Amino acid sequence: MKRLLLSILMLGLVAACASTPKEQEGAAVEDRKPGSGEAVDRPGVKPAETKPLTDQPFAGGPLRDPNNILSKRSIYFDFDSNLVKDEFKPIVAAHARYLQQNGGASMRIEGNADERGSREYNLALGQRRADAVRQMMQLLGARGNQIETVSFGEEKPRATGSDEASWAENRRADIVYRGE
Repeated sequence: MKRLLLSILMLGLVAACASTPKEQEGAAVEDRKPGSGEAVDRPGVKPAETKPLTDQPFAGGPLRDPNNILSKRSIYFDFDSNLVKDEFKPIVAAHARYLQQNGGASMRIEGNADERGSREYNLALGQRRADAVRQMMQLLGARGNQIETVSFGEEKPRATGSDEASWAENRRADIVYRGE
């Protein structure tokens, strides 16, 4: 648990240092007051942007653009773990930035587990996985009221085999935006 908290704290510090907005004359960013829908301007600060993987415009928006990191919606986990792997942290960070920049957006994070373990254990593990992704997003600036978590345990497998490749595919948390 200490290792998880330390990892999340370090990720937050790195992300905070790497995403400090540059001041530009005449630029402004719109924020929301916590707990209200009221916008607040911060003069002299330009909002951070979620960068697509390509410069080609996409008519469906960043969430539907297959070349944008926001189109990646699954976070995979090691066996019996709810620790977000380093390779998936950029995906979590991109979705956190999207939520931060789009106050009206909301999502559900669906935790899943492979078939090994009891039904009750897998439901709890799926919930821990969904909560770990949510906590990381909140540390990176997303508001808690934008994110709901749920666990499906082993009930929604992506792969139906009983081998390591199938189990690895089923140990995941899926990001589902509302209204999509």
